[in-house]
Amino acid sequence: MIREEYIAESVELLKDMVRIPSPSFSEDAVCSHISKWMDEHGIAHERTGNNIVAEHVADSSKPMLMLCAHIDTVSPCEGYSFDPYDPGAGGSDVITGLGSNDDGASAVAMIAVYRYLCGNTPTINTNVTLVLSCEEERSGKGGMTGLWGKRLSRIDYAIVGEPTGMKAATSERGLLVIDATAHGTSGHAARNEGVNALYIALEDIEKIRKHAFARKSPLMGDVNVNVTQINAGSAHNVIPDRCDFVIDIRPTEQYTNEDILNELQGICRSELKPRNLSNTSSATRAGSPLLKAAEATGIETFSSPTTSDWMRISCDAIKMGPGDSARSHRKDEFVTVKEIKDGVDTYIDFIGNLYEHIME
Repeated sequence: MIREEYIAESVELLKDMVRIPSPSFSEDAVCSHISKWMDEHGIAHERTGNNIVAEHVADSSKPMLMLCAHIDTVSPCEGYSFDPYDPGAGGSDVITGLGSNDDGASAVAMIAVYRYLCGNTPTINTNVTLVLSCEEERSGKGGMTGLWGKRLSRIDYAIVGEPTGMKAATSERGLLVIDATAHGTSGHAARNEGVNALYIALEDIEKIRKHAFARKSPLMGDVNVNVTQINAGSAHNVIPDRCDFVIDIRPTEQYTNEDILNELQGICRSELKPRNLSNTSSATRAGSPLLKAAEATGIETFSSPTTSDWMRISCDAIKMGPGDSARSHRKDEFVTVKEIKDGVDTYIDFIGNLYEHIME
């Protein structure tokens, strides 16, 4: 089948992508390589910054489906048992290395699907936009945030590619990161002078740890709150007049980020400053053709605890892709060739069912 050819070529592209370091804000080299590869394979596209956008319109009267995945990675963590930029460390049936699972597998699977939908004999006659975005891991403004509503102005439905084991996430938590600062007064530790900012911070951290948000989401459960970093002090004999700590919050649809910030500030003496208030939670709309297509395709649905480019778009969407989220941002990242192949097949079956429900 021609689909097999597309998959094989996409697997080789993924290996190339792993070999090219592409942390957020440094995607130029990998974007250039993908663009050149698409030119060589006859895939018309446009490069916008370090994003790639391709569009196929089969019937302008029908809705537009977006397939989107990101091409940036986090930095490699410690403890890899092989070179994180070596895609061949696992043998012929496995692609290893940083970004192979998150999010390269979704990116190359979606390229294969896009080629199939644009081909001469697709079983689905549909409009599709392929977006390979940058800066997703760091919520940069040059990625989907900059594309949505500007370069991407006509999108009705979206599949956000992330490693979900080809289960369909029908909701995902948002992300609110707060930089907190406790203020005190410095003094000499030997004379018990000053007001210890570290103690103020610890008291606030304990309040945060015990705090429960009243409203529970039927889809996602409770708001998740964790203090993940703390820093204070300049010397052993100086009472610290400042203590900084970081709060990682994963909101649900029951609260706006502003609501959460205000509620926590009400119980803390420390000054709380959000890094970004726009990373909200997302959910597939009730009665959506996406939900009907997932059921028709036999795809399991779930609520995702992690964020993605979904929070940067405003159309009806789900999150689904090959690979396993548990391998992301960890040592010895990998994805199997079978996962990519099965992902392509599932995407195509799902899209076929989606358009039957859209047009009914």
